Amino acid sequence: MKPLLQFGPTILLVFSCAAQTPDVIAQGQSRFLQDCAFCHGRDAGGGETGPDLTRSKLVADDVNGDKIGPVVRNGRPDKGMPRFTVSDSELASLVAFIHDRKKKAETRKGGRRGVDVADLQTGNVQAGLKYFNGAGGCSSCHSPTGDLAGVAKRYEGLKLEQRLLYPRGAKAKASVTLASGETITGELAYQDEFTIAVRDSSGRYRSWPVSAIKFTVDNPAEAHARLLEKYTDDDIHNLMAYLQTLR
Repeated sequence: MKPLLQFGPTILLVFSCAAQTPDVIAQGQSRFLQDCAFCHGRDAGGGETGPDLTRSKLVADDVNGDKIGPVVRNGRPDKGMPRFTVSDSELASLVAFIHDRKKKAETRKGGRRGVDVADLQTGNVQAGLKYFNGAGGCSSCHSPTGDLAGVAKRYEGLKLEQRLLYPRGAKAKASVTLASGETITGELAYQDEFTIAVRDSSGRYRSWPVSAIKFTVDNPAEAHARLLEKYTDDDIHNLMAYLQTLR
């Protein structure tokens, strides 16, 4: 690898063709599997939380690490990607591996593996809005100017659809009425066949045997689960088209 060239605040990696050898690519693969595969997949084709790098515009525009390098070293905190401390040679091997995977992915027959944002915008926005406010019952819990304001910026494409169909981290609420008539409400902290617990507004953890109290639980994730057996393909496509306008 030739020396790094400094252009103001930007560092441009310049490689000789000889540097992108099978050994360098293998070194990059080892580092990629260690630090990157959890999010981007073992073959850089996309993982649970990270995008498909073989079809990334940033990778396509990258010239000898000038685009990939800053992202690796600075991270993307707004998208949950941490920064990584890598030497110049480690970075060079990572870049070589990613470009090698991109080249191989482009020659693979059988079509692409990923899902583009455009694939999820084929529905009718107005029909999606009507479903949101009507048959879907979405507006009873959600507001486009409240909790969903900017949701299409926070979650893009397939991630947004996954949040729609299988919401994770949605907090359930519980209301417990004691024998004395006192009612305690709060976030559901625990529930099984014998016990229920809430964390009240002060943060205090309180639990009771279910046989001694009356209680109700409002779990928003269950409402989404019930919709899974009711959705038609058009419902999902239209709702996704509408949700992607909430920027």
